[in-house]
Amino acid sequence: MSSRVLGQIFDCIIIGGGPAGYTAAIYLARAEIKHILFTGFQPGGQLISTKKIENYPGFKDGISGYNLMESFKAQSEKFGTQVKYNSVVKIKINRKPKVMNMHETVLDNSLKIKTKAIIIATGANTRYLNIENEKKLIGKGLYTCANCDGYFFKEKKVAVIGGGDKAAEESIYLSNICKKVYIIIRDNKMKASKILQKQVVNINNVEIFYNHKVRKLIGKQKLQAIYCKNRTNNRTYLFHVEAIFLAIGQIPNTLICKPNIKLDKDGYIITKSTITNIPGIFAAGDVQDSSYRQAITSAASGCISAIEVEKYLRTEVE
Repeated sequence: MSSRVLGQIFDCIIIGGGPAGYTAAIYLARAEIKHILFTGFQPGGQLISTKKIENYPGFKDGISGYNLMESFKAQSEKFGTQVKYNSVVKIKINRKPKVMNMHETVLDNSLKIKTKAIIIATGANTRYLNIENEKKLIGKGLYTCANCDGYFFKEKKVAVIGGGDKAAEESIYLSNICKKVYIIIRDNKMKASKILQKQVVNINNVEIFYNHKVRKLIGKQKLQAIYCKNRTNNRTYLFHVEAIFLAIGQIPNTLICKPNIKLDKDGYIITKSTITNIPGIFAAGDVQDSSYRQAITSAASGCISAIEVEKYLRTEVE
């Protein structure tokens, strides 16, 4: 850790180096608010594993997730953001009533840093199947966002894994692009809302398979097929597809929030705008967004959180 950080008290600490964190940093830097950003264990967030992004404005030929996040980082540093590759492992909340709450973050190297405000932008991790060959095929036929990667499989056969709203929405989206969409559901029914279920069952090129569990992904350099087992009759099936889209949920990275920062039943931070239940602590990006989960919406909430921090600091001074 640089001597520039040791012993300092910051106006704001940003936890997380994805679109939300870096956008917040850009706005804080331009407002001349003293801040620092800790990237955590995955600098750049989930986008790092995305080979090509074509739905982020400003890049007519698309851009890789890695290059996009490097651009975010470079822009924030240009305006003076300190970026450190540490993880925050604990937040110590100060509830003194007569002075501005001076919170404290504890890093993975045990260093403690005080701050007036915190933006939590730790994102969420995709819930994977945890089966053979899965991690090897990420970005090579296995994807987590149909809006991001479905375009590359025009007139191809694909599968969506899951039975909730996201699975239904992604299947509807893919049905307009792909030749065939298989929905593989582990349970005996869909959990998606009734209106989405009605839409899905009426699409000609969508076929639903209930009580099917994905057991193995076939392919070395790219996905070739998925091997499934019917849970009711134990028969096995091979689906020849060029891509699968996981829609079995996400796991928000909110371990450091417990027990003081309020979470919903799925573990996402509860916010009003980006304001949490703790004065001086804000949340942005996928860690508080269970609905949209897009790079652009994360960046937007990062902007909002920085503006809220500026208002909070100004109000406390007044």
